[in-house]
Amino acid sequence: MEILFAVLALAIGGGAGYGANSYISKQKASDADSKAKKLLDDAKEEAKNKVLDAKHEAVKINAELKQEERERRNKIDASEKRVADRETLLDNKLDQIEKRTEALGRSEKEIEAIKEEIRGIRTRQENNLEKIAKLKKEDAQKKLMEMTERDIKNDLVEYIEKRKRDATENADEIAKDIMSQAMERLATGTASERTISTVAIPNEDKGKIIGKEGRNIQTLERLTGVEIIIDESPGVITISGFNPIRRQVAKKALEALVKDGRIHPAKIEETVEKAQREIDEEVKVAGEQAAREAKVLGLPSEISKTMGMLKFRTSYSQNVLHHSVEMAHLAAMIADEIGADVQVSRTAAFLHDLGKAVSHEVEGKHHHITGDMMRKAGFDEATTHAAEAHHDDIEATTPEALIVRVVDALSGGRPGARGDKLENYVKRMTDLENVANAFSGIKKSYAISAGREIRVFVDPEEIDDLSAIKLARDVATKIEASLKYPGTIKVNVIRETRAEEYAK
Repeated sequence: MEILFAVLALAIGGGAGYGANSYISKQKASDADSKAKKLLDDAKEEAKNKVLDAKHEAVKINAELKQEERERRNKIDASEKRVADRETLLDNKLDQIEKRTEALGRSEKEIEAIKEEIRGIRTRQENNLEKIAKLKKEDAQKKLMEMTERDIKNDLVEYIEKRKRDATENADEIAKDIMSQAMERLATGTASERTISTVAIPNEDKGKIIGKEGRNIQTLERLTGVEIIIDESPGVITISGFNPIRRQVAKKALEALVKDGRIHPAKIEETVEKAQREIDEEVKVAGEQAAREAKVLGLPSEISKTMGMLKFRTSYSQNVLHHSVEMAHLAAMIADEIGADVQVSRTAAFLHDLGKAVSHEVEGKHHHITGDMMRKAGFDEATTHAAEAHHDDIEATTPEALIVRVVDALSGGRPGARGDKLENYVKRMTDLENVANAFSGIKKSYAISAGREIRVFVDPEEIDDLSAIKLARDVATKIEASLKYPGTIKVNVIRETRAEEYAK
């Protein structure tokens, strides 16, 4: 019985639960439908609003496009109007030009007709004049020229001579002025005597330099090609050699060996090789720097390096590389003044002593070597000739060549440019006087102005005025042929005649 009641109660509870669940489900479904309907209505309303907004925006854009179209059309219309106006104007001008051309054509025909008439009149007049004068036109012209030449010949000769004198005087004045200005604008140092190289060394290290049985000094001399003199002079070693670059290599190597303290043949070889490399680099840098200073750019590397070798070369104690740079500046100044080619003058002056760097290795005079090297390097003939012709054995045929010759004398002849030892100076003065005294009819001669002038006094009974002029030329020629000297030497022959009488 109890079980029956339990089952019945369970069935009643289950039916009530099912009914409750069904009611809740229906209620939720109803709410979902309401929400869905509301959402659908909202979506429709929003879509309707967006459609309206889109329509308004489309209307607005359409209006703007129509406005732009109207503006563009107005611009096109204005452009077309301007083009039409311009075409009308051009048509009017073409009509005027055609009318003017026709008028000019008629005028030309009229002028040509007038010219033809004038030529006819002139021909008739010439024929009439020939009949009256009984001379042809050519004969009359010839006679007129002969009469004119006869009348003004003397005046022409005098005028030409005057112009020649004026040109000569003015040329001297202008040349002196140009050269003095160039020398004033360029200031360089004076030369000092450089014939040997010396290295400071403690006295106790001299034995190391000599080495056992002289091996060290013999190795050093063999590798560098110089003579090393070790005497009793305190604290110094003298390096003597024909090649200045070899002397510089030996000097640098000696300084490095003394500083290092280890002096033996193997170390000497290593040090000399290092010094050689350093000198090669120094030569290269010196050539490039000199070219920049002289404003001669774009030189072949081999030519530039060869120019750098002149850093260690001197001529009459004047550094040849500095001399070349100085000449480049002087040549450019003078070329600019007289209207010559500045760059040709500058380059030729800078390279004129190029051959001196290798003159101890190549046979021939240094200026001929310079010409050969420049031609091989591809320099133009104008520059090569100007550099090669700076000595008298080659004729200077261009203004630039003459400029190089002049500035070579200027650079070497200025005060302080070249130094000289006292004994060399005395010998040069003596040789100069001996050359003059070798001629007959000379009483005495004196070299003055540091060898720039020699005054020769002659016997007036043996040498007349004409012979004195010839003697001056002969002495100058003998000096040129037998002596070496910088610059020029003035030969001044003096003939003095004295008349004596006594009043009693």
